[in-house]
Amino acid sequence: MLSIQDRPRGAPMLDRHSYRLVCGACGAEYVDDGLRLSCDVSHGPALLRTAYDSPRFAAQAPQDSIFRFGRWLPVVRTVPDSPGCVVYNADRLAARIGLDDLWVAFSGYWPERGAHMPTGTFKDLEASTVLGRMPDNPPTLVLASAGNTAAAFARACSLNGVRCLIVVPGKVLHRLDFEEPPAECVQLVALGGEATYDDAIVLAEAIGGLEGFQLEGGIRNVGRRDGLATCLLAAFEKYGRLPNYYFQGVGSGAGAVAAHEAAGRLRLNGCPDAFPRLVLCQNAPFTPIHDLWTRDQRPDGGGPAVEPPGSAAAADQSAITATELANSRPPYAVRGGIREILRESSGKAMAIPNLEVARALHMFEEVEGIDIEAAAGVALAGLTAMVGRGEVARHETVLLNVTGGGRARRGREVELKAATPDLWVDVADVRDQSVLGATAERVAGAIRPALFT
Repeated sequence: MLSIQDRPRGAPMLDRHSYRLVCGACGAEYVDDGLRLSCDVSHGPALLRTAYDSPRFAAQAPQDSIFRFGRWLPVVRTVPDSPGCVVYNADRLAARIGLDDLWVAFSGYWPERGAHMPTGTFKDLEASTVLGRMPDNPPTLVLASAGNTAAAFARACSLNGVRCLIVVPGKVLHRLDFEEPPAECVQLVALGGEATYDDAIVLAEAIGGLEGFQLEGGIRNVGRRDGLATCLLAAFEKYGRLPNYYFQGVGSGAGAVAAHEAAGRLRLNGCPDAFPRLVLCQNAPFTPIHDLWTRDQRPDGGGPAVEPPGSAAAADQSAITATELANSRPPYAVRGGIREILRESSGKAMAIPNLEVARALHMFEEVEGIDIEAAAGVALAGLTAMVGRGEVARHETVLLNVTGGGRARRGREVELKAATPDLWVDVADVRDQSVLGATAERVAGAIRPALFT
């Protein structure tokens, strides 16, 4: 088994000093340790971003690996079997929608297009770069997931011998299937009852604060964002320019923030194009980013920038087709977050009903010949609606980020095994703040022996 702890052959160390971490609020700079998620200075919430010393954009071999963009990735090693996304001109889909120039960044399983994402979504990009960023002998990685992230990290950590604890709501277990079961170094904790992604985040954060554990960090992890940024870099590599529009289905919005940051780096390095206009699409009725952005556009300022989820939020989460987008805590008002990138790109947030998502899923498979994930259908439905209303002109260049696809086909061609949780936890023990700490300690104690086998 390959091991980050042992630094395997074929996974050379890269130079940590080829980039810096910069705070989006105060500009403080840090040499990365592979784990840092935030600034040490006392101020409001802000994302760190990477500043690379490499003077220009340049992709390297091998062409089928995400690490061909290694000069703009915050990594100290490459991780084997880390394919990148595939970008192509979707001429037939463009004609169906009413566009002349539609690019698709496809992350998934589609051998004819050269797409071989191991778990069928762009979460594989996150897993590869987060593992490539980590130091030698890292603490146990802890993360929460609504399904796709869990599948990607479980596979990558298993293959590379990285200790990882993953917390998921029990109802998403059907989204976790593997060619081979996760290794012992990966422990899967499922929350029972009507647990949501928010509940999984709460428990993961509690465990991540314990000795010997490290919270992966989600959008705060520059490894995640810069891995996702390779979708835009792949498009720039192929076409030599930035698109006019970028469409994506979003939950936390990490992929959209990543695309905007990548466009900024390209512009700093001589690209004359304007920022792509970001169109962030969410699945109604659960649309926190859309709701916050709509409120921000009101003349009176729209009230508070962040509204805590209420009792209706959980019901709305379960009512959407693209349940992987059900994130009630997006980094909206933080420096470098969603509000900032929408303003800087003259972007837009959309709410897409389930019926339109279903139509988009059918259209893509009918026209392109491959199934896509519901989140990608949300983005396609948003694009179709804007073109139909004349909000995107026929001559505009559009990049559609198909964040997952080919899962159904892969299921037909490869024998997959369902995931089995290593531990079940009652969601009531997570929601009760008086016992949350004890619950986290209990979970950590229960899984430690297996992690260190």
